[in-house]
Amino acid sequence: MPCGFVSPVRTATMLALTLEEFMVELNDGAIKNVGPNNKAVTAKMFDVESAEAREFGDKRVKLVFEDEDENEIQISLFPEDVQKIVDDIEALEDESAVFD
Repeated sequence: MPCGFVSPVRTATMLALTLEEFMVELNDGAIKNVGPNNKAVTAKMFDVESAEAREFGDKRVKLVFEDEDENEIQISLFPEDVQKIVDDIEALEDESAVFD
């Protein structure tokens, strides 16, 4: 099964970040975490220009997504989680109009 894939369409780029309960201190050019450890973030990248999968350490797979502005999102998954995504994509190929 191929591990890398590239989106053939280039359109306007969008990287959206939602930060919750997030506070940092900027002091003399250094960023320091302040406040409790209850921070949460949601990252969404649309119009991905490139995507690839590669080994990450001995037991994980790293997925790397980049847009035309070189914004990058990296995700590290265990092989069983990657297989679940592969299965989901194969089901979409069979059942969804997305791949038509």
